[in-house]
Amino acid sequence: MASFNKVILMGNLTRDPEMRFTQNNMAICNIGLAVNRRFKDGQTGEWKEEPTFIDVTIFGKRGEAFAQHHSKGKPAFIEGSLRLDTWQDKETGGKRSKLYVVGDNWEFVGGGRGSGGGSGGGGGEYAPASA
Repeated sequence: MASFNKVILMGNLTRDPEMRFTQNNMAICNIGLAVNRRFKDGQTGEWKEEPTFIDVTIFGKRGEAFAQHHSKGKPAFIEGSLRLDTWQDKETGGKRSKLYVVGDNWEFVGGGRGSGGGSGGGGGEYAPASA
């Protein structure tokens, strides 16, 4: 059976990007993204918003560029895939897991040049050729 793992998200950063580097100098950028789901309440008929908080990791030059151009509260558009990490808890010995998004590409969204969003020509897309 074939499988497909693609995620497309647009939301606002919940914190400033956190940069770190591996021993062989590979950049790792971790971000938190808040994405709202808007729906109509079945009982009251009122529109409501429900936030979902998603952890995203962007590797390499794309992660470095993302961290340079984004900060807490700014909007971001991310394309990537889901990844599940599992490990054994050191304190309890129990099995733990975490589902997160590995960002492959990102684009500027919202705002004009004066607000730091967008990049002139071609809709503000930013996707470096090498990771």
